Amino acid sequence: MRLGVHPDTITIAGLAVVAIGAIAIGASALQLGGVVLLFSLPLDALDGATARAMGRTGPLGAILDSSLDRYADGLIFGGLVMHFAGIGDRLGIGLALAALIGSFVVSYVRARAGEAALTVKVGWFTRFERVVVLLLALLIPPLLWIGLWVLAIGTNITAIQRLWYVYSQLKEA
Repeated sequence: MRLGVHPDTITIAGLAVVAIGAIAIGASALQLGGVVLLFSLPLDALDGATARAMGRTGPLGAILDSSLDRYADGLIFGGLVMHFAGIGDRLGIGLALAALIGSFVVSYVRARAGEAALTVKVGWFTRFERVVVLLLALLIPPLLWIGLWVLAIGTNITAIQRLWYVYSQLKEA
């Protein structure tokens, strides 16, 4: 059945679901936030599939999708910062911010490398791994601290891996 829903609408709806999950996380309902985020995953996958099926693939949709993914990251980690601020946990705030910065730089290096005609997918913590660790950390409370440490360190190592890869590739050219 074809509903005629534009892929960009699905992308925006996915961000709206993430925003609801982030609000729950910020209100310290971490598991509820994780469950809500689970509902955003099919939308994140469906927008690209819908675009391909409708023959509406192109740079505008890809840029919108990538940009809203960054907003989603910001909302989720912002929710964690609010949670930790609410309980007075400065280490938690720092870990959430370190993970957010690492996530942004991982994506930023890939985007800038694309401008130099390089495809960069190297690194331990691509978006998939980050989402899996984050969801496990939210849904299984004893894993929250482990997950935050893994994300804070892993995303930044991945950013450095990507920077090194780009440096090596451009130096050879």
